Amino acid sequence: MSVLKEAFIIGICGGSGSGKTSFIRDLKAAFEPGQVSFVSQDDYYRPKHEQYIDENGIENFDLPESIHLDEFYRDVVLLSKGKTVTRKEYTFNNDESESTFLTFHPAKIIIVEGLFVFSDTKLFEIMDLKIMINATDVHKIVRRIKRDRVERNYPLEDVLYRYEYHVLPSFEKFIHPYLSKVDVVINNNENYDMGRDMLISFLKQKLM
Repeated sequence: MSVLKEAFIIGICGGSGSGKTSFIRDLKAAFEPGQVSFVSQDDYYRPKHEQYIDENGIENFDLPESIHLDEFYRDVVLLSKGKTVTRKEYTFNNDESESTFLTFHPAKIIIVEGLFVFSDTKLFEIMDLKIMINATDVHKIVRRIKRDRVERNYPLEDVLYRYEYHVLPSFEKFIHPYLSKVDVVINNNENYDMGRDMLISFLKQKLM
């Protein structure tokens, strides 16, 4: 069943370490507050005790079921219909971080991003533009190590284990198949500058 919406919805996906976070940060900096609404699946992770446990007793956060996909879809639809959404921030199990409440305001353009934004068929169908940020495995694992060691206080051994047994299998099964189904692929081995600038130009034209 189609969803009657007022906004132009863009989905941005990519494997862990592909550069989605930096790409989204650059997009945010290019627009005035209120022009574009950004919604990240990072704020929809289930709590640690609800995550799938692998055969070695390690929580696997790299599965679609690790995220409240139905709640994510619901909130994107609400935003697309002009409604404001409030949600508690997710802190990635970092005890040193304090959660705050996030408020997502509706806008003419809504950008949704995350590992599994294409995994929900309902959400995939209402997207007007689908973008994949792509990078080699070498670039992705280096970025993943830097992020998880510094931002999330994960031991190196844990980061490498999760990448080999959780991240890579998940990418091959849930993300890579969409490379041939999206509208735009932006490669980010060295940089994504050209793709970013083209998207920003397109969005500014949409806002006129």
